Amino acid sequence: MVTFLITSFFILAFAAIAIYFWQKPARSAASDALPPQPGRALFIDGTTEDLAFTLAEAAADATAAAAQRRTEILERARAGQKSALHDAQLSTEFYDEVLDSLIAAADFEAKLLALVSYVTRHELRVNQTLASAVIASYQSAPDRGSTAKTLHIAALSDDAAVYQTAVEVVLRFWRDGRLANVSATELRSILDSEFWVLSSPTRSSGAGFLLKRTLANARRELEAAPE
Repeated sequence: MVTFLITSFFILAFAAIAIYFWQKPARSAASDALPPQPGRALFIDGTTEDLAFTLAEAAADATAAAAQRRTEILERARAGQKSALHDAQLSTEFYDEVLDSLIAAADFEAKLLALVSYVTRHELRVNQTLASAVIASYQSAPDRGSTAKTLHIAALSDDAAVYQTAVEVVLRFWRDGRLANVSATELRSILDSEFWVLSSPTRSSGAGFLLKRTLANARRELEAAPE
């Protein structure tokens, strides 16, 4: 009986010691683990405000740089540098402003013709101001070559009213006999072909409807005219 009790005592002691050493690593690992950190925003200690200020400052710098760039491009245009048009194409409004400045700088007919040649050669956009300037220049010395060119530039403006103005001016000169070297058949062909240079939305607009009526009347008049 005594032997049994002694044996039981040793067994229990061994079991207690085993349990103690088995649990110790778990407690040690738990104690070594870092406590969970509190949730943190991306920026603390006032750095959110600092970043907002930095972004605002960068935006202001970018705006100032863009304004300076626009000023430089306009100055080049006022000086007659046609290459300024290439730097102004990102904005339709700014492109028109630059082109208008170049037109204003073209104070001689030769300069205007050079500007028109540059725009068409580089396939740049013709605006209403340039087309109107060409129509006005044409009226001083209309001939066969300038008639076709004027109608083409007016059509490139993609403005039905501008093209109609060009058509009416050309027809008036033809009726007055100032286009003696332009036959009725040739003029009718030019008027019709340049009409299709206009975009579909422009041809379908209200101004486009009035233009079609003007061209229809011109076509009947030219067809009835002797060659």
